[in-house]
Amino acid sequence: MPEEEREGFAAADPAKISLIMELRRRGIKSKAVLSAIERVARDSFVPTTFSKQAYEDHALPIECGQTISQPFVVAYMTEKLEVGDRMKVLEVGTGSGYQAAILSRLCRRVYTIERYRTLMRDAVNRFETLNLHNITTKVGDGASGWPEQAPFDRIMVTAAAPELPQTLVDQLKVGGIMVLPVDIPGRPREQKLVRVTRTETGIEREDLMDVRFVPLVEGVARES
Repeated sequence: MPEEEREGFAAADPAKISLIMELRRRGIKSKAVLSAIERVARDSFVPTTFSKQAYEDHALPIECGQTISQPFVVAYMTEKLEVGDRMKVLEVGTGSGYQAAILSRLCRRVYTIERYRTLMRDAVNRFETLNLHNITTKVGDGASGWPEQAPFDRIMVTAAAPELPQTLVDQLKVGGIMVLPVDIPGRPREQKLVRVTRTETGIEREDLMDVRFVPLVEGVARES
């Protein structure tokens, strides 16, 4: 990394610098996205047993049988969402809260839905600890979106839908973008990351890359 590019990372630890360099090497170009990832402490969103792996570029397990996504996937999805600082963004699937925290550094307000009360409780505690005050949360059915707050400029879905969810498409503004994983027909457990742009007459769909996410499940989870 050239000396002038290192200045912004002077206060970062070596593991975080290494991750940012790896994301650049893999094609992440957005300075805003890279800056958001540099500013959000991923180690605050992983179980303490995995804290030493927090800045390695792979997914990690979290509570309720879920995962925190690989940093490259987080960066790639965020870059493809093309978030602006005046936008209202819906996230479906809060999980650890890491993706919502990244989005909160890029937009006006994030609305995030999680079906597991345990995950949402922990995520809210993290948001408060990190002073992230532009995130609004709800425990609920992510497949139904958040109609009371629609329309949204951007929607990100962090669980794989069996097909494009029309309910969420309908909650996009015209010109709005949604990024989500969608099951590939006839290929069980295989998914394609898709970018959908809502137009005056319908949608434009762009297939991006193969991914693997937990499935998008309707309803609120029943926890013991």
